[in-house]
Amino acid sequence: MKDHVIGIDIGTTGTKTGIYDTEGSLVADAFEESILTYPGPGQVEQDPDEILDSVRRTIKTAITTSGLDPDRIACVALDGQMAGIMAVDRDWSPVTHYDSWLDTRCAPYLDELRPHETEIIQTCGMGLAFNHAPKILYWRDRPEVWDRIHAFIQPAAYCAGRLGGLTGDDAFMDRTYIVFSGFGSGESFTWNEELLSRFNLTTEKLPRIVEPWDIIGHVTEAESALCGLAAGTLIAAGCGDQSANVLGAGLVDPGVVFDVSGTASVFSTVIDNFGTDTAYRCLMTCPHVVPGLWFPMAYVAGGGLNLRWFRDHVSPLEKAAWEADGHDPYDALAREAEEIEPGSEKLLFLPHLSGRNTPNDPTMRGAFLGLTWRHEKAHMVRAMMESIAYEYGVYMRAVRELAPGYDPKFALNIGGGARSALFRQIKADVLGIDYSRLPREEFGTLGAALVAGHAVGLFPDIAASARAFSEMPTDSTTSRPEVNAAYSPYLDTYLDAMGALSPFFSRMDGAL
Repeated sequence: MKDHVIGIDIGTTGTKTGIYDTEGSLVADAFEESILTYPGPGQVEQDPDEILDSVRRTIKTAITTSGLDPDRIACVALDGQMAGIMAVDRDWSPVTHYDSWLDTRCAPYLDELRPHETEIIQTCGMGLAFNHAPKILYWRDRPEVWDRIHAFIQPAAYCAGRLGGLTGDDAFMDRTYIVFSGFGSGESFTWNEELLSRFNLTTEKLPRIVEPWDIIGHVTEAESALCGLAAGTLIAAGCGDQSANVLGAGLVDPGVVFDVSGTASVFSTVIDNFGTDTAYRCLMTCPHVVPGLWFPMAYVAGGGLNLRWFRDHVSPLEKAAWEADGHDPYDALAREAEEIEPGSEKLLFLPHLSGRNTPNDPTMRGAFLGLTWRHEKAHMVRAMMESIAYEYGVYMRAVRELAPGYDPKFALNIGGGARSALFRQIKADVLGIDYSRLPREEFGTLGAALVAGHAVGLFPDIAASARAFSEMPTDSTTSRPEVNAAYSPYLDTYLDAMGALSPFFSRMDGAL
């Protein structure tokens, strides 16, 4: 009986494999850290075959741990990093490394794309960043590599293809990745041939676009011996990692906000129309796995890192004392910040210590604005938390621009920052919606497993299954209307500050 599915999440930090039953319960899992290399300034790579080996090993470990007969696995699906690319030749052998989304060597090609940015946003669904388009242009101008490239793909597709014995002619990309392509339509899920032609490109080296649950192959005898799956096990196309996270969290209804409060602070929500953010240029409108839905997404790259920086470099003595007393420094900082009134006594913080990502503004930096003699460290901590809420407020305004009638229902929060009652309260008050914490942390492998199960009929209604498998939220935090009204001018001032300081930081970057 084939009554289990496997979801594999290929993330930046590592590869995780989860085996799930037909009730959405995790039976066994395995994790392996990624190996990133930094061969030069701005260069961040991964070896495609090292990624593949991590997939093989985590599958084998998970199956062994589960004690399941491999024949009970009905299907496997992989999700993976969405913004980077790699290339294969006609035999499905890597021609390039995996060019990570963290890699910035393609930055000069953003200038070539910039005159077309508005059209790219309107067609594709997001603004310019270090995604597929500038990376493809980078390889275009290196003929010794370009001539050997048969197709550009993502790491998850590469691994799926190796498991299934595909060739370059079989190259595929499921539609959830297309927002990061720069050259495709986020609404019709087709390549924009006219736009490609402006850059001396065609669809020749681009993969076919498929549905996440399309069966792209089955596990070969050779791969069966390496990964422990039964030969013939079906392989679904899978989806992007953020798409898997949204699906696995049960976010399949318009209006729900999803807040990932980790190293980065990631905001997403669900809408039922394709709209593009040309006003604020901060949102990427990603296709949802569920047909007819999209999830606009934006993020602050160092949301959690900012508080870590403050803990380690501004308050090292307090940190040592708190830890000696058995207290979590983050909790201690939050307790002090909780005593400060909303607005931090007119202190603003810009959270972009390593540049702003959405929209792309690499020269933007962090800053405290409005410091006076009365401000203490507690004011600064609260201002740092409020800055993330203000960023989310900008994102919410952008969603309302592209989705008329958008009515956010509530927010679901995961990650380390979700444990903080103060952080949740600040965001609830600034956004004007209630906040709750999801107790489970793993969503990617479940999302991929839902895709695999749908591909073989175990989950006929993928949205209903996602709802059924989602866990009930805890730690509900209620938005306070009076505080929401008080925060409104701070959000406007934050926006003004960003606009005023962006040229300053740009000049500073060029002069020093």
